[in-house]
Amino acid sequence: MKRLMDILGAGLGLVLLSPALMALALLIRWKLGSPVFFVQHRPGLHGKLFKMIKFRSMDNSKDVAGNLLADPLRLTRFGRFLRASSLDELPELWNVLKGEMSLVGPRPLLPEYLPHYDEQQKRRHEVRPGITGWAQVNGRNALSWSEKFKLDVWYVNHQSLWLDIRILLLTLVKVLKKEGIGQDQETTEKFSGSEDN
Repeated sequence: MKRLMDILGAGLGLVLLSPALMALALLIRWKLGSPVFFVQHRPGLHGKLFKMIKFRSMDNSKDVAGNLLADPLRLTRFGRFLRASSLDELPELWNVLKGEMSLVGPRPLLPEYLPHYDEQQKRRHEVRPGITGWAQVNGRNALSWSEKFKLDVWYVNHQSLWLDIRILLLTLVKVLKKEGIGQDQETTEKFSGSEDN
């Protein structure tokens, strides 16, 4: 049932949102430059890497030597809006349709974090990563790494169709209210495992 809900939800979302996605792509190209999409390897089910696709939220600002500036310096007001509204996540519907992600599940993190997980934290990879998840509706980026992982494992232990529906509804409320919006994953402190293992 979960996979069926993912296929129907992602497919319907891509069709219904296609005009908005095209408009956003043009706006991003105009305000932030190209490429329009940000593609990065992330670990999915059982830790297998896949290419996650998002709308880009940073520009191409460089220093005098031609090197890209640090992420916080390239995150424009428009980029912050994309992240705060979660509009940058919409292309991940394609990852859901392909079976690499789910509508609901632990957020896919960076591959470099994999060696730092303890045995409990590794359990977050027993399910497909999600566009939204239990941690996102219970604090999102305002949570510590330890808190996020505990919520991720709680979801793995209690996942059900009704819980997924509840999370999707709560996500809509959180996004509209802009609750739990803290530092973004790309600019927050890296997870090293030192405080959580």
